[in-house]
Amino acid sequence: MAAQTGSKEFLEYVAKSLVDNPDEVQVTESGSARDAILQLSLAGADMGRVIGRHGRVINAIRALVQVAAAKEGKNVSVEILE
Repeated sequence: MAAQTGSKEFLEYVAKSLVDNPDEVQVTESGSARDAILQLSLAGADMGRVIGRHGRVINAIRALVQVAAAKEGKNVSVEILE
C-alpha cells in the first residue's frame, strides 16, 4: 500500500492546514493496494472546520484526494472517524 502514501500525506497536509489542533490529526490507511480507505481522525472541536457547511469542505477534500489517487491509478475514499 506504499503507492497511496502520496494521497495519505496530501490528506494529512490539507487537514492539518484547516484545523486549530494539527497535532491531533491522524490519517490511517486500510484496504487493498488498488482500493484504499483513508480514515481521518481529529479533535472534536475541529470536526466542523473539516466538514464545513452542508459538507462542502469534506466533499472538496474527497474530490482532491480522489484526483491525486487517480494519477497513481488507485481508487481512494476518505472517511472521518468520530
